[in-house]
Amino acid sequence: MSDETNISKSQPDAAPSATGSTVPMWIFSLTLVLIYLGAVYFDHHGGWFDPNVYGPYSSAEELDAYQPKSGAAAAFARGKKLFEMNCGVCHGLDGLGKPGQSPPLAGSEWVMAKGVQRLAHIPLAGLNGPITVKGHQMSFPTPMVAIGVAMSDADLAAVLTYIRGSWGNGMGEVTSDDVKAARAAVGDHPQPLSGDQLMKMPE
Repeated sequence: MSDETNISKSQPDAAPSATGSTVPMWIFSLTLVLIYLGAVYFDHHGGWFDPNVYGPYSSAEELDAYQPKSGAAAAFARGKKLFEMNCGVCHGLDGLGKPGQSPPLAGSEWVMAKGVQRLAHIPLAGLNGPITVKGHQMSFPTPMVAIGVAMSDADLAAVLTYIRGSWGNGMGEVTSDDVKAARAAVGDHPQPLSGDQLMKMPE
């Protein structure tokens, strides 16, 4: 009895063996379907790493520029864009003007007048000769051309609204009807205005 016990203890246990098994076909098929659907979703919504989607913005102002706008905010944003394209080169993006070239718009009595007709005449007729701005008489070698003639009433109104509402001016909007009235008064053959002529005009 003891000899049989010793013999059985001296024999090594049988090594475990792994039995082969296959992955169920439905799991494999489901995985492929999920991968396909994920690729389709990324293709439609991923933006393909477009910088407009994934790129970091350098400032809150830059981020705000990409936000959709409507109503008065949309008109103000369009006025800003048009001003920077057409007027900012001479008057400066900060509205401070350029000495010997263009008068300032920030704090200008021409911009901050209660009425807007006199202001609207300037881009529609042009300006020539000396003009007094913020108590100082200024002369400029190059007349201001009638840059507003090529703009629609709505676009010029947006530009003037932006000018009146920027750089601390804090004035109200200019409407398309305001510009239309000024355009009718100027006529089809505008002549550059002098500072004296502007002073005699009603606001």
